[in-house]
Amino acid sequence: MSEWQKSKWRNKPRVQMPDYTDAAALEAVEAKLSKFPPLVFAGEARRLKEHLGAAGRGEAFLLQGGDCAESFDQFSADAIRDTFKVMLQMALVLTYAAKVPVVKVGRMAGQFAKPRSAPTETLDGLELPSYRGDIINDLAFTSEARIPNPQKMLQAYTQSSATLNLLRAFSTGGYADLNQVHAWILDFTETNKAEAYREMANRITDALDFMKAAGVNADVAHTLQSVDFYTSHEGLLLEYEEALTRNDSTSGKWLAGSGHMIWIGDRTRQPDGAHVEFCRGVLNPIGLKCGPTTTAGDLKVLMSKLNPENEEGKLTLIARFGAGKAGDHLPRLINAVKEEGAKVTWVCDPMHGNTIKSATGYKTRPFERVLGEVRDFFDVHKAEGTIPGGVHFEMTGQDVTECTGGVRAVTEEDLSARYHTACDPRLNASQSLELAFLVAEEITKQRGTAPARVAS
Repeated sequence: MSEWQKSKWRNKPRVQMPDYTDAAALEAVEAKLSKFPPLVFAGEARRLKEHLGAAGRGEAFLLQGGDCAESFDQFSADAIRDTFKVMLQMALVLTYAAKVPVVKVGRMAGQFAKPRSAPTETLDGLELPSYRGDIINDLAFTSEARIPNPQKMLQAYTQSSATLNLLRAFSTGGYADLNQVHAWILDFTETNKAEAYREMANRITDALDFMKAAGVNADVAHTLQSVDFYTSHEGLLLEYEEALTRNDSTSGKWLAGSGHMIWIGDRTRQPDGAHVEFCRGVLNPIGLKCGPTTTAGDLKVLMSKLNPENEEGKLTLIARFGAGKAGDHLPRLINAVKEEGAKVTWVCDPMHGNTIKSATGYKTRPFERVLGEVRDFFDVHKAEGTIPGGVHFEMTGQDVTECTGGVRAVTEEDLSARYHTACDPRLNASQSLELAFLVAEEITKQRGTAPARVAS
């Protein structure tokens, strides 16, 4: 394989990226970013790779979640805290069910760019370039707002830096205390609508009470009060990614300093494309979205390019097919992995294949379809004798009304009440935690110790 250089992607076909009209302005921004400190460090990325390797072996479980697309206007400490809080609750439920550590990775501190299904959109007869995320252009439907602006990369960097700073404080400053997280879970299950999940919450209570009685709480206080929390985003805007790429003095390898983990989307996974070329050369763990059109042949080529040394934890395959479709597509990809002897971590993204347009005109994702794809994913892996290593959700800790269903049933008529996403619909805090309980049930089924299925 040819020697990698961080700018070599520029010689490859590029898709889903903006065409900047002011080349001098773009170069000035890239030059400025290249002098900024990286947002993450090589040791952190290596540690995450080890954790993801454990998930691939069934010795850990990945919980990856956060915004569809982060926003400049909606940026706040409260929003970061709320998403972090619900992910801690989900992780505690999943840890209890899986009996292994849960690797917590946020779609945060860098998830600003979005691929789009069409390059333009039309409203009231006016056709304009599509909104591609706050790092590129603006959501407002005007000609000026939709012009790609390289200066927005600097704002994305600043917001990502602030987000990471707060996440690190929350992770180690006592906010993640296990007993406090459990109290939040009990608040959720105390409502009559969440009664089905109370039994597991009570079992977690018993486990924590036993730990206290045995003196474990005093002996490992730091462990119970802090967590590892990593960040991830789609590595879509390669000018930004290259500008933040740094050489690791310890290993001599290159680090994508924009986030701990970056992934390649289903629309940008061309084996000879720019995004694969960039991602093949960085030491970070890489995610690869696998949709219905992913062929076994392409997957084999991509695995060879993105993980040539076949390292555990290096490559996470994120399956996203749609409810009822995993059985049609996932087995052929699992077989391709088996045939190559490839070391991968399998993760389910049940969001992107289950977006529909509601009768009220809003894009939404029905909770039952999301859950259905998760169950399909686990069922296929059980049939194939392979390991389901994690889940990947678009979610928020806020009380939005963007996805329908769940115990606190959001209807299509409710969508307009608190529909705040800039792109795709997200699970709200209640739906996210409920889904964690139901994923926990699938994990216990997979391990042969499942109780009867709870109502959903």
